[in-house]
Parts: sequence; structure tokens; C-alpha cells
Amino acid sequence: MTIKNHSRICLMVSAAVMAVALVMSLLGMGVNLGIDFAGGLSMQYNMGGEFDQADVENALNAMDVGDYSIAVQGADRDEVNIRIKSVDEDGVQGVQADFEAAMAEKYPAMAQEGDVNYVGPVAGAALLRNCFVSVLLASALMLVYIAFRFDLNSGVAAVCGLLHDVLMMLSFMVILRNFVQMNSSFIAAMLTIVGYSINNTIVIFDRIRENARKAPAAAKEDVVNTSVRECLGRTINTTLTTLITIVALFVLGVASIREFALPIIIGILSGTYSANMINGYIWAYLEEKKLFTRKAKKA
Repeated sequence: MTIKNHSRICLMVSAAVMAVALVMSLLGMGVNLGIDFAGGLSMQYNMGGEFDQADVENALNAMDVGDYSIAVQGADRDEVNIRIKSVDEDGVQGVQADFEAAMAEKYPAMAQEGDVNYVGPVAGAALLRNCFVSVLLASALMLVYIAFRFDLNSGVAAVCGLLHDVLMMLSFMVILRNFVQMNSSFIAAMLTIVGYSINNTIVIFDRIRENARKAPAAAKEDVVNTSVRECLGRTINTTLTTLITIVALFVLGVASIREFALPIIIGILSGTYSANMINGYIWAYLEEKKLFTRKAKKA
């Protein structure tokens, strides 16, 4: 199989996806922040047996709580998790009491006290800020590690790939805002993908280093093409194996699992895409530029 340099086309595709997400955000259709970030009320109850989700919806609609989401949980599907955004801290007890009273009439076996948590918008903003700080810190440490393990240009190329993957995950969270909310599980997903993506990149860069030593006079782009082709079988096998598991979790899991699985799926595809089609060619470009600068100085 012949591998060619299509990094410019790939970068244009990525830029187009990011541009769509940016335009949507500017038009007020940005990331659909969940309770963990935007603040709100989370209530979880054991209903004492199987229940009709429509009864829960009718009770919440009668209470006029605004935007909410419902997830049926538990091995016996006897638990309900309710997330309500438009509730301030003073209204938590009222909403809790009204809901428990409405459900007690139809489900007398329901637990009298549920797991009720309120997240303020200030705490959510701090969590979001810490999320991005953790990604930037991880990227900086990986730059140092890869620069030490390989060379500075490899580190720069790898970090460019990491930032590409994170931005792609954020972009698809905007584009798919009607299907998924961003909650604290997104932080775990993002850090997982940072590690997964850098692993793929290091494997390819290790092969690039070996091939560059074998053929020091070869064009850097040709070295990358050869290295990507030699790693392609391993990349496909590991990616498919991981995707099968994550897709199964997304299809069969509850809402909270899907909030984690969907960003992971996007991140795995983006990480595989960048590791094979972008990162190595950024390294090749930087290396060729360095060689050109050396020749110019000698001349």
C-alpha cells in the first residue's frame, strides 16, 4: 500500500470542522454544558421497582422546572436520575419536596430520601477552567518528554497533534450539542484521548527515527510515508479493538456512560487520523525547514 502526504487536505478538513463549530458558538449554539459545568440540580431515587418514565416527566412538567433530562439506571432499571438546569440554590428543597410528593402517590415503595446534589455556576466554571489547565499542563510535559526522547521538532509535532485532537473533540461537542451534554466525564474522556493519541504518535515517531537513521539522505516526507505504512497494520488493529468496546458501551450504556463514550469515540478517530496523516508530516516540514536554514547559513 502506498502512503502519500495528504496532510494539507487533512488540515483543511479539520479546519473546516473547527470553523463550523466556531460559527455555531458565535451564533449562540455552543457546547451544551451540563450541570457539572453550568450548574443545576441532580436528583437520583430508587423507585422500589420498575416504573414508567412518563410518570416522572409528567410530574416535572407539572412542576414547571424548565429544561431537564431523565436517565433510567440500575440493574433492575428501578432507579431514576434527573438533572435540572434552571434551579437556584434556594429552590432546591422546594423542587425536591414537590417531586417526592408527586411520586409517592404512584410509587409508595420509592425511597423517601434520594441522592440530591446541587452544583453552583461558580463551581462549574472553576471545573471547566481546571479541565483546560490540565490539558495544557499535560501537553507541556509531553513536549518536554518527547523532545528529550526524540528531538524538539518531534515534540512540537506531537503537541500540535494533541491540540488538534482536543479541538476536534470540542468541535464535535458543539456540532452534536443536541445529542450530548458536556459534563465532568468529558474531562476524563479528554485526558484519556491525550494519552491514547500520544501513544500512537510515539509508536510512529519511533519508526520514523529508525528509518531516518537507515536512510539519512532520504527526503523527510518519504521517511514519514514509509514509517506510517509500516505501522498501519498495528494502528488499524488497536483502533478497531478499542472502538468495538467503546461503541458497545455507547450503544448499551446508560446516559452517563454515553456522555463519556461519545467523546472517546470521536477522540480515538481523531487521534488515529492525526497520528497517521498529520503529525509526522509536521515533523517532516520542520526538519526540512531546519535543513534549508543550515544550508542557507553555509552559503
